[in-house]
Amino acid sequence: MKIIHLEASPGWGGQEMRSLNEAIGMRKRGHDICFVVMNNGGLIAKARSEGFKVYPLNFYKKNWIKAFFQLRRIFRDHEIDLVNTHSSLDAWIGGMAARSMKVPIIRTRHLSTPIRPGWNSRLLYGKLADYVVTTCQRIVEVICEQANISKDRCKSIPTGIRSETLDVQSHCSFRDDIGVKKEDFLVGMVCFMRSWKGVEDFLKAADLLRNEAGLKWTVIGGGHSKAYKEMAQELLLGDHVFFPGHLDNPFFAMMELDAFCLLSTAHEGVSQASLQAAFLEKPMVTTPTGGLCEVCIDQQTGILVPLFSPDKVAEAVLTLKKNPSLAKKMGSTGKKHVLEHFTFEKMLDQMETVYKKVVINEKNSAAS
Repeated sequence: MKIIHLEASPGWGGQEMRSLNEAIGMRKRGHDICFVVMNNGGLIAKARSEGFKVYPLNFYKKNWIKAFFQLRRIFRDHEIDLVNTHSSLDAWIGGMAARSMKVPIIRTRHLSTPIRPGWNSRLLYGKLADYVVTTCQRIVEVICEQANISKDRCKSIPTGIRSETLDVQSHCSFRDDIGVKKEDFLVGMVCFMRSWKGVEDFLKAADLLRNEAGLKWTVIGGGHSKAYKEMAQELLLGDHVFFPGHLDNPFFAMMELDAFCLLSTAHEGVSQASLQAAFLEKPMVTTPTGGLCEVCIDQQTGILVPLFSPDKVAEAVLTLKKNPSLAKKMGSTGKKHVLEHFTFEKMLDQMETVYKKVVINEKNSAAS
Protein backbone atom coordinates (compact mmCIF):
# COMPACT_ATOMS: atom_id res chain seq x y z
CA MET A 1 0.00 0.00 0.00
CA LYS A 2 1.33 3.48 -0.90
CA ILE A 3 0.56 5.93 1.90
CA ILE A 4 1.35 9.63 2.20
CA HIS A 5 1.30 11.67 5.41
CA LEU A 6 0.51 15.39 5.21
CA GLU A 7 1.68 17.64 8.04
CA ALA A 8 1.15 21.42 8.06
CA SER A 9 2.43 21.83 11.62
CA PRO A 10 5.92 23.38 11.58
CA GLY A 11 6.90 21.93 14.95
CA TRP A 12 8.42 18.76 16.31
CA GLY A 13 6.40 17.19 19.11
CA GLY A 14 4.24 14.22 19.97
CA GLN A 15 2.07 14.60 16.87
CA GLU A 16 5.02 14.51 14.49
CA MET A 17 6.74 11.75 16.45
CA ARG A 18 3.65 9.58 16.15
CA SER A 19 3.48 10.07 12.37
CA LEU A 20 7.16 9.23 11.91
CA ASN A 21 7.18 6.21 14.20
CA GLU A 22 4.01 4.89 12.58
CA ALA A 23 5.63 5.29 9.16
CA ILE A 24 8.72 3.39 10.30
CA GLY A 25 6.55 0.57 11.60
CA MET A 26 4.40 0.42 8.48
CA ARG A 27 7.45 0.39 6.23
CA LYS A 28 8.69 -2.69 8.05
CA ARG A 29 5.33 -4.29 7.24
CA GLY A 30 5.91 -3.71 3.53
CA HIS A 31 4.07 -0.43 2.94
CA ASP A 32 5.53 2.42 0.88
CA ILE A 33 5.43 5.70 2.86
CA CYS A 34 6.28 9.31 2.02
CA PHE A 35 5.60 12.74 3.54
CA VAL A 36 4.54 16.24 2.59
CA VAL A 37 5.50 18.67 5.35
CA MET A 38 5.22 22.42 5.91
CA ASN A 39 8.31 24.32 4.70
CA ASN A 40 11.02 24.20 7.39
CA GLY A 41 8.85 21.88 9.51
CA GLY A 42 10.58 19.92 12.24
CA LEU A 43 9.46 16.64 10.72
CA ILE A 44 11.40 17.16 7.47
CA ALA A 45 14.92 16.43 8.73
CA LYS A 46 13.74 13.67 11.06
CA ALA A 47 11.85 11.83 8.33
CA ARG A 48 14.69 12.22 5.82
CA SER A 49 17.17 10.87 8.34
CA GLU A 50 15.02 7.73 8.47
CA GLY A 51 15.21 7.40 4.70
CA PHE A 52 11.74 8.67 3.74
CA LYS A 53 10.97 10.81 0.72
CA VAL A 54 9.80 14.20 2.01
CA TYR A 55 8.31 17.09 0.03
CA PRO A 56 8.38 20.52 1.73
CA LEU A 57 5.26 22.53 0.90
CA ASN A 58 3.74 25.91 1.77
CA PHE A 59 0.36 24.99 3.28
CA TYR A 60 -0.64 28.53 4.22
CA LYS A 61 -4.06 29.70 3.01
CA LYS A 62 -2.71 32.34 0.61
CA ASN A 63 -0.86 29.55 -1.22
CA TRP A 64 -3.69 27.01 -1.22
CA ILE A 65 -4.32 26.92 -4.99
CA LYS A 66 -0.67 26.24 -5.78
CA ALA A 67 -0.46 23.70 -2.93
CA PHE A 68 -3.60 21.97 -4.23
CA PHE A 69 -2.04 21.29 -7.64
CA GLN A 70 1.35 20.40 -6.14
CA LEU A 71 -0.33 17.75 -4.00
CA ARG A 72 -2.25 16.38 -6.96
CA ARG A 73 1.04 15.97 -8.84
CA ILE A 74 2.72 14.24 -5.88
CA PHE A 75 -0.24 11.89 -5.42
CA ARG A 76 -0.18 11.05 -9.12
CA ASP A 77 3.60 10.57 -9.35
CA HIS A 78 3.62 8.20 -6.36
CA GLU A 79 0.36 6.47 -7.32
CA ILE A 80 -0.86 7.07 -3.76
CA ASP A 81 -3.44 4.63 -2.36
CA LEU A 82 -4.20 6.54 0.84
CA VAL A 83 -3.75 10.04 2.29
CA ASN A 84 -3.37 10.58 6.04
CA THR A 85 -3.86 14.20 7.18
CA HIS A 86 -2.78 15.47 10.60
CA SER A 87 -3.46 19.21 10.95
CA SER A 88 -6.19 21.61 9.88
CA LEU A 89 -4.50 23.24 6.87
CA ASP A 90 -3.23 19.99 5.37
CA ALA A 91 -6.63 18.38 6.02
CA TRP A 92 -8.39 21.11 4.00
CA ILE A 93 -6.01 21.36 1.06
CA GLY A 94 -4.93 17.72 1.05
CA GLY A 95 -8.49 16.57 1.50
CA MET A 96 -9.67 18.54 -1.52
CA ALA A 97 -6.74 17.33 -3.64
CA ALA A 98 -7.35 13.72 -2.66
CA ARG A 99 -11.11 14.00 -3.24
CA SER A 100 -10.50 15.42 -6.73
CA MET A 101 -8.48 12.29 -7.54
CA LYS A 102 -10.75 9.84 -5.69
CA VAL A 103 -7.96 8.88 -3.27
CA PRO A 104 -9.28 7.80 0.17
CA ILE A 105 -8.48 9.95 3.20
CA ILE A 106 -7.86 9.29 6.87
CA ARG A 107 -7.87 12.26 9.24
CA THR A 108 -5.79 11.69 12.36
CA ARG A 109 -6.86 14.01 15.20
CA HIS A 110 -4.06 14.21 17.78
CA LEU A 111 -5.56 16.73 20.22
CA SER A 112 -8.25 15.99 22.80
CA THR A 113 -9.84 19.43 22.52
CA PRO A 114 -13.30 19.53 20.90
CA ILE A 115 -13.49 20.41 17.24
CA ARG A 116 -15.45 23.45 16.12
CA PRO A 117 -19.12 22.59 15.55
CA GLY A 118 -21.02 23.51 12.41
CA TRP A 119 -20.22 23.35 8.72
CA ASN A 120 -16.45 23.49 9.35
CA SER A 121 -16.48 20.16 11.22
CA ARG A 122 -18.95 18.53 8.85
CA LEU A 123 -16.75 19.34 5.88
CA LEU A 124 -13.35 18.65 7.44
CA TYR A 125 -14.26 15.44 9.28
CA GLY A 126 -17.15 14.34 7.11
CA LYS A 127 -16.79 15.24 3.44
CA LEU A 128 -12.97 15.45 3.44
CA ALA A 129 -12.32 12.29 5.44
CA ASP A 130 -13.38 8.70 4.91
CA TYR A 131 -12.31 7.77 8.42
CA VAL A 132 -11.20 9.67 11.54
CA VAL A 133 -8.59 8.34 13.96
CA THR A 134 -8.21 9.97 17.37
CA THR A 135 -5.56 9.39 20.02
CA CYS A 136 -7.98 9.12 22.96
CA GLN A 137 -11.43 7.63 23.43
CA ARG A 138 -12.99 10.67 25.07
CA ILE A 139 -13.04 12.74 21.88
CA VAL A 140 -14.63 10.08 19.64
CA GLU A 141 -18.24 10.79 20.58
CA VAL A 142 -17.64 14.54 20.40
CA ILE A 143 -16.28 14.31 16.87
CA CYS A 144 -19.07 11.98 15.72
CA GLU A 145 -21.70 14.37 17.08
CA GLN A 146 -20.15 17.63 15.90
CA ALA A 147 -19.14 16.33 12.47
CA ASN A 148 -22.35 14.34 12.07
CA ILE A 149 -20.57 11.09 11.21
CA SER A 150 -21.38 7.55 12.33
CA LYS A 151 -19.33 5.85 15.02
CA ASP A 152 -18.15 3.20 12.56
CA ARG A 153 -16.15 5.98 10.85
CA CYS A 154 -14.22 7.11 13.94
CA LYS A 155 -11.94 5.15 16.24
CA SER A 156 -9.49 5.87 19.05
CA ILE A 157 -6.04 4.40 18.41
CA PRO A 158 -3.64 5.70 21.07
CA THR A 159 0.01 6.16 20.24
CA GLY A 160 1.67 2.93 21.33
CA ILE A 161 4.82 2.79 23.39
CA ARG A 162 7.97 1.37 21.81
CA SER A 163 9.23 -0.46 24.86
CA GLU A 164 12.35 -1.68 23.06
CA THR A 165 13.60 1.92 22.90
CA LEU A 166 13.44 2.33 26.69
CA ASP A 167 16.86 1.37 27.98
CA VAL A 168 16.05 0.54 31.58
CA GLN A 169 19.29 -1.27 32.36
CA SER A 170 21.84 1.51 31.97
CA HIS A 171 23.27 3.25 34.99
CA CYS A 172 21.92 6.73 35.63
CA SER A 173 23.41 9.50 37.75
CA PHE A 174 20.36 11.73 37.51
CA ARG A 175 19.83 12.06 41.26
CA ASP A 176 23.49 12.87 41.82
CA ASP A 177 23.38 15.40 38.99
CA ILE A 178 20.52 17.38 40.53
CA GLY A 179 21.56 16.84 44.16
CA VAL A 180 18.84 14.47 45.38
CA LYS A 181 19.67 11.73 47.87
CA LYS A 182 18.95 8.09 47.14
CA GLU A 183 16.59 7.86 50.11
CA ASP A 184 14.56 10.96 49.11
CA PHE A 185 11.10 10.53 47.58
CA LEU A 186 11.40 12.16 44.15
CA VAL A 187 8.29 13.31 42.25
CA GLY A 188 8.72 14.34 38.64
CA MET A 189 7.03 15.79 35.60
CA VAL A 190 8.37 15.08 32.10
CA CYS A 191 6.95 17.47 29.51
CA PHE A 192 7.55 20.35 27.14
CA MET A 193 6.58 23.17 29.47
CA ARG A 194 3.47 25.00 28.27
CA SER A 195 0.80 26.94 30.12
CA TRP A 196 -1.62 24.01 30.04
CA LYS A 197 0.78 21.32 31.32
CA GLY A 198 -0.02 22.09 34.95
CA VAL A 199 3.50 23.07 36.04
CA GLU A 200 2.11 25.89 38.16
CA ASP A 201 -0.09 23.48 40.14
CA PHE A 202 2.92 21.17 40.52
CA LEU A 203 4.96 23.98 42.07
CA LYS A 204 2.09 25.02 44.32
CA ALA A 205 1.80 21.42 45.57
CA ALA A 206 5.55 21.44 46.29
CA ASP A 207 5.06 24.64 48.26
CA LEU A 208 2.26 23.06 50.31
CA LEU A 209 4.55 20.15 51.24
CA ARG A 210 7.74 22.16 51.74
CA ASN A 211 8.03 20.94 55.34
CA GLU A 212 7.69 17.25 54.45
CA ALA A 213 11.09 15.70 55.11
CA GLY A 214 12.79 13.77 52.32
CA LEU A 215 10.46 14.97 49.55
CA LYS A 216 11.88 16.46 46.34
CA TRP A 217 10.37 17.58 43.04
CA THR A 218 11.68 17.90 39.49
CA VAL A 219 10.35 19.20 36.15
CA ILE A 220 12.19 17.53 33.27
CA GLY A 221 11.94 19.11 29.83
CA GLY A 222 12.35 22.25 27.80
CA GLY A 223 9.81 24.80 26.67
CA HIS A 224 8.66 27.93 28.45
CA SER A 225 10.63 27.28 31.62
CA LYS A 226 11.65 30.82 32.58
CA ALA A 227 8.33 31.77 34.19
CA TYR A 228 8.21 28.56 36.22
CA LYS A 229 11.79 28.90 37.41
CA GLU A 230 10.96 32.43 38.52
CA MET A 231 7.85 31.16 40.29
CA ALA A 232 9.92 28.53 42.11
CA GLN A 233 12.35 31.23 43.20
CA GLU A 234 9.54 33.46 44.44
CA LEU A 235 8.17 30.55 46.49
CA LEU A 236 11.69 29.88 47.85
CA LEU A 237 11.62 26.32 46.50
CA GLY A 238 15.27 26.24 45.44
CA ASP A 239 16.09 23.32 47.76
CA HIS A 240 12.92 21.43 46.87
CA VAL A 241 12.34 21.71 43.10
CA PHE A 242 14.88 21.07 40.33
CA PHE A 243 14.79 22.01 36.63
CA PRO A 244 17.35 19.88 34.75
CA GLY A 245 16.05 21.13 31.38
CA HIS A 246 15.61 19.12 28.19
CA LEU A 247 17.15 15.65 28.21
CA ASP A 248 17.72 13.86 24.91
CA ASN A 249 16.97 10.60 26.68
CA PRO A 250 14.65 11.27 29.64
CA PHE A 251 14.08 7.58 30.39
CA PHE A 252 17.16 7.37 32.60
CA ALA A 253 15.80 10.23 34.67
CA MET A 254 12.29 8.74 34.76
CA MET A 255 13.77 5.54 36.20
CA GLU A 256 14.97 7.58 39.17
CA LEU A 257 11.51 8.93 40.01
CA ASP A 258 9.36 7.54 42.81
CA ALA A 259 6.17 9.03 41.36
CA PHE A 260 5.17 10.66 38.08
CA CYS A 261 2.91 13.70 37.70
CA LEU A 262 1.19 15.21 34.68
CA LEU A 263 -1.40 17.84 35.55
CA SER A 264 -2.51 19.00 32.10
CA THR A 265 -5.59 21.17 31.87
CA ALA A 266 -6.18 20.83 28.09
CA HIS A 267 -5.11 19.29 24.78
CA GLU A 268 -3.74 15.92 25.97
CA GLY A 269 -4.42 12.73 24.07
CA VAL A 270 -2.87 9.62 25.58
CA SER A 271 0.41 11.11 26.76
CA GLN A 272 3.59 9.29 25.74
CA ALA A 273 5.26 10.45 28.95
CA SER A 274 2.50 8.86 31.05
CA LEU A 275 2.78 5.61 29.07
CA GLN A 276 6.54 5.58 29.55
CA ALA A 277 6.18 6.25 33.26
CA ALA A 278 3.63 3.46 33.62
CA PHE A 279 5.85 1.05 31.67
CA LEU A 280 8.70 1.98 34.02
CA GLU A 281 6.39 1.08 36.94
CA LYS A 282 5.99 4.58 38.31
CA PRO A 283 2.75 5.33 40.20
CA MET A 284 1.03 8.34 38.67
CA VAL A 285 -0.75 11.47 39.76
CA THR A 286 -2.61 13.05 36.85
CA THR A 287 -5.67 15.04 35.93
CA PRO A 288 -8.44 13.36 33.92
CA THR A 289 -7.73 15.59 30.91
CA GLY A 290 -8.07 13.95 27.49
CA GLY A 291 -6.66 10.44 27.51
CA LEU A 292 -4.65 10.71 30.74
CA CYS A 293 -7.33 8.78 32.61
CA GLU A 294 -6.95 5.91 30.13
CA VAL A 295 -3.46 5.32 31.54
CA CYS A 296 -3.81 6.64 35.09
CA ILE A 297 -6.75 4.57 36.30
CA ASP A 298 -7.79 6.02 39.63
CA GLN A 299 -6.65 3.92 42.61
CA GLN A 300 -5.27 1.22 40.30
CA THR A 301 -2.33 2.64 38.35
CA GLY A 302 -2.31 6.00 40.08
CA ILE A 303 -4.40 8.76 41.57
CA LEU A 304 -6.57 11.14 39.56
CA VAL A 305 -6.88 14.70 40.82
CA PRO A 306 -9.21 17.54 39.71
CA LEU A 307 -7.96 20.31 37.45
CA PHE A 308 -6.27 23.27 39.17
CA SER A 309 -6.10 21.52 42.54
CA PRO A 310 -2.57 21.70 44.02
CA ASP A 311 -4.00 20.71 47.42
CA LYS A 312 -5.25 17.42 45.94
CA VAL A 313 -1.92 16.90 44.17
CA ALA A 314 -0.13 17.36 47.48
CA GLU A 315 -2.51 14.93 49.16
CA ALA A 316 -1.97 12.30 46.44
CA VAL A 317 1.83 12.64 46.55
CA LEU A 318 1.80 12.32 50.32
CA THR A 319 -0.34 9.17 50.05
CA LEU A 320 2.18 7.55 47.70
CA LYS A 321 5.15 8.62 49.81
CA LYS A 322 3.69 7.25 53.04
CA ASN A 323 2.42 4.01 51.46
CA PRO A 324 5.32 2.42 49.56
CA SER A 325 3.47 -0.88 49.11
CA LEU A 326 0.55 0.95 47.47
CA ALA A 327 2.93 2.89 45.21
CA LYS A 328 4.68 -0.33 44.19
CA LYS A 329 1.38 -2.08 43.44
CA MET A 330 0.17 0.85 41.33
CA GLY A 331 3.45 0.82 39.43
CA SER A 332 3.33 -2.88 38.60
CA THR A 333 -0.35 -2.64 37.63
CA GLY A 334 0.49 0.30 35.37
CA LYS A 335 3.14 -1.66 33.47
CA LYS A 336 0.76 -4.58 32.97
CA HIS A 337 -1.92 -2.18 31.72
CA VAL A 338 0.44 -0.64 29.15
CA LEU A 339 1.60 -4.02 27.86
CA GLU A 340 -2.00 -5.16 27.43
CA HIS A 341 -3.43 -2.05 25.77
CA PHE A 342 -0.79 0.44 24.60
CA THR A 343 2.02 -1.28 22.73
CA PHE A 344 3.45 0.03 19.49
CA GLU A 345 2.60 -3.21 17.65
CA LYS A 346 -1.01 -2.98 18.80
CA MET A 347 -1.19 0.55 17.44
CA LEU A 348 0.23 -0.62 14.11
CA ASP A 349 -2.23 -3.53 13.95
CA GLN A 350 -5.17 -1.19 14.48
CA MET A 351 -3.93 1.44 12.03
CA GLU A 352 -3.23 -1.16 9.37
CA THR A 353 -6.74 -2.55 9.78
CA VAL A 354 -8.22 0.92 9.30
CA TYR A 355 -5.98 1.60 6.28
CA LYS A 356 -7.02 -1.61 4.55
CA LYS A 357 -10.69 -1.06 5.37
CA VAL A 358 -10.70 2.45 3.89
CA VAL A 359 -8.84 1.46 0.73
CA ILE A 360 -11.01 -1.61 0.13
CA ASN A 361 -14.18 0.45 0.64
CA GLU A 362 -12.96 2.97 -1.92
CA LYS A 363 -12.18 0.25 -4.45
CA ASN A 364 -15.58 -1.38 -3.92
CA SER A 365 -17.28 2.01 -4.31
CA ALA A 366 -15.38 2.72 -7.54
CA ALA A 367 -16.23 -0.74 -8.92
CA SER A 368 -19.94 -0.27 -8.30
